[in-house]
Amino acid sequence: MVDRPWKKVGTAGDREYLALVSYLPLRRLRSTFAFLRFVRAVTAQLNQTRGLLGFTFRAKVLSKRYYTLSVWQDEGALTEFVRTLPHLETMRALGPHMGETRFVRWTIAGSEVPPTLESAIARLEAEPTARHP
Repeated sequence: MVDRPWKKVGTAGDREYLALVSYLPLRRLRSTFAFLRFVRAVTAQLNQTRGLLGFTFRAKVLSKRYYTLSVWQDEGALTEFVRTLPHLETMRALGPHMGETRFVRWTIAGSEVPPTLESAIARLEAEPTARHP
């Protein structure tokens, strides 16, 4: 298991923000290298994305399970990121190689940023109807 440390991109204030945790399972281990190339491109995009407070990533390579956690200023910032290259192309290219993805959003106080991956994954696992953002 490999955890990427929390990367702070913006500063949280005294308000609520949007948190998003995702579960991204690969169908086959041989898709890993392509997946990780896309992760590099999306990470570069995240570092320059408006409205992002920060993000982290967990890779369980041998079990083909990946998790992301990010905190956003608002829904609009998240939507803009999802619909922009390279993230948009990443979703299209990797779609056939993915198992059933899961996503959970919640509001988080600025004083609670950054959330832990453990608490976010627990939230994801507790949500029976987690779906695409």
